Amino acid sequence: MARRLSPTVTTLLAYPNVSEGRDVDVITRIGRAFGDGLLDVHSDPDHHRSAFTLAGEPGELAQAVAAGAATAIELVSIDAHDGIHPRVGAVDVAPIVFLGDADRGGACAEALVLADLLATDLALPVFLYGILAGGRSRAELRRGGPGELARRIATGELTPDFGPPALHPTAGAVLVAARPPLVAFNVELAPPATLQDAKRIAALVREGGQEGLPGLRAIGLWLDQFGFAQVSTNVEDHRATPLAAVVAAVARHARVTGAELVGLAPQAALDAFPPDVQLRGYATIEDSLHRRARTA
Repeated sequence: MARRLSPTVTTLLAYPNVSEGRDVDVITRIGRAFGDGLLDVHSDPDHHRSAFTLAGEPGELAQAVAAGAATAIELVSIDAHDGIHPRVGAVDVAPIVFLGDADRGGACAEALVLADLLATDLALPVFLYGILAGGRSRAELRRGGPGELARRIATGELTPDFGPPALHPTAGAVLVAARPPLVAFNVELAPPATLQDAKRIAALVREGGQEGLPGLRAIGLWLDQFGFAQVSTNVEDHRATPLAAVVAAVARHARVTGAELVGLAPQAALDAFPPDVQLRGYATIEDSLHRRARTA
């Protein structure tokens, strides 16, 4: 039976992403290891990645994430990974998420506890990003993949914030942060759009691009399992850039056939979402927490 989260205690979320999206048994075993706080699992074989969403209280959530990470590094080797999603580790990222500004400090503290657990108990080199690292981004740390990260460590260009000064031989490194909710959202392009079309559109619409949307990170990908191109995005501020705005920006350059939500999103991110665009994976943070409370 799921444990009820106390209404008088802060609830935080964790969003560990594991570099395994194909082996159902492995994904299931990792999910179980994360414990009763698991709210959602989203797996994708082309990205070769699974995103787990956990809920918990400060002082407990970091332990739950570390327990799941221990199972993940037993079962997943970054050396054998061939997915299209950028990554540097078997447990690639493990952010702690705060739902309101009042909980920011607690999330920062929990993220630092998690970083120490992953380094001390699992011998993983940990790199901080976001507000814990002066705004350093995931993309900056992932640039070039595990091989490039290993080179940057060896030359002294980068030093792990926690843990050993070298990549784990099979699990690589892990990136840890404290952040508000981020929405992972993919927009699907109609044929004959190509991978190059998706990359061009991503460059136009992401923050800093010619038509850039605030807080939008975007890359262009090709999904072999479906046979179409995709603009894969992270929306870092859904209040400034709701998902409807992302769809509209992409649709100015190619016909959009559908979209996919990866993991959970705040309900507000989905306001005014176009009804003619099929959205796969619809799930909100609010509904998931309410369901958990009802089943306790």
